Amino acid sequence: AQEIARTLLSALAHRDPHLTNHMADVERLAIGTARALGLPSDQVELIALGAELHDVGKVAIPESILRKPGPLSEQEWALMRQHTVAGQRILEASSALGQVAALVRSSHERWDGQGYPDGLSGSEIPLGARIIAVCDSYDAMTSDRSYRRAMSEEVALAELGAGAGTQFDPEVVAAFMPAREQSPLEVERPTERGRL
Repeated sequence: AQEIARTLLSALAHRDPHLTNHMADVERLAIGTARALGLPSDQVELIALGAELHDVGKVAIPESILRKPGPLSEQEWALMRQHTVAGQRILEASSALGQVAALVRSSHERWDGQGYPDGLSGSEIPLGARIIAVCDSYDAMTSDRSYRRAMSEEVALAELGAGAGTQFDPEVVAAFMPAREQSPLEVERPTERGRL
């Protein structure tokens, strides 16, 4: 599974090098958050891989949409929202990545049921996907994008706090807050032999 994941990440890096950094940052944050929630190591490893691959479906999205400097049209958003389903399909091609595929599909669901692609809410959303959603949102808010400048950490944390209970699982947000303060060196990645 690790070799397949590396191949997929390599393809994505070739298409969009900035996405590679984002996915690595989300993975690091997700590992820290999963551990702060006290999850067992096998779950942490699954969530780490899901976080690392959460945007793999963007290989199916036209570059003109991914790199658009302004706001997306409703049609473009509809296409962009399909990246989680595309990611699921890509990952399901490997039986070893089946569990990860479900996390990727649900990584843009919202606690209040207003997310996509399935409109899941609360505990219907896999815990790993809820963790990825918080970490992904934080990293997106604190990174420059083609359509806006990065927010400060303080503003991004306030946004996460404001979204706890609506957009985000409040328990995950509470675990994320101290976990995100760890440096990358403090968050040890799951071992290669332990990965799926």
